[in-house]
Amino acid sequence: MSIEKELQARSESKCELCGASDDLSVYEVPPVKEVKADSCVLVCETCKGQIEEPETMDANHWRCLNDSMWSTVPAVQVMAWRLLTRLSSEGWPQDLLDMLYLEEETLEWAKATGEGEDDKDVVKHIDSNGVVLQSGDTVVLIKDLNVKGGGFTAKRGTAVRNISLVHDNPEHIEGRVSGQQIVILTQYVKKS
Repeated sequence: MSIEKELQARSESKCELCGASDDLSVYEVPPVKEVKADSCVLVCETCKGQIEEPETMDANHWRCLNDSMWSTVPAVQVMAWRLLTRLSSEGWPQDLLDMLYLEEETLEWAKATGEGEDDKDVVKHIDSNGVVLQSGDTVVLIKDLNVKGGGFTAKRGTAVRNISLVHDNPEHIEGRVSGQQIVILTQYVKKS
């Protein structure tokens, strides 16, 4: 059974965040180690657009989280926590956050993207174009890189999928190139 079919069965063909039934698609909740139904949610275009473009968020649309935050699906709980955290300055979302309980593992997943941390405390990984990188992103090398200890050169234009961030160094990311996990300087990549 495809992931989309599993999610449709799980959600009764409704957006798992707002309950809409039109224009549904699969959204992978970052960071994604392995794409499977447990790491995805089924969302409508309105929700997906506002998740991916935080500056377009309409706080009133997200009042639906009052219901969806009680889902038993960890991926839905993670998205509810992240969205409520993003909107917490509105007042009412903070009240919902105070009521929301997440298992320790689910809370770690929710915090994995840095949502809810003070901006001054967050280590930001910036690519060569000034775009903020997040765990799970795909980047493209902009320069041939000689891999020390690997015995090969990672060629310019190589896509590195599902990167992970080095939390204590904003200039380093990790990714798999030619089957090897390597550390890459952020100045040599651009987000794709």
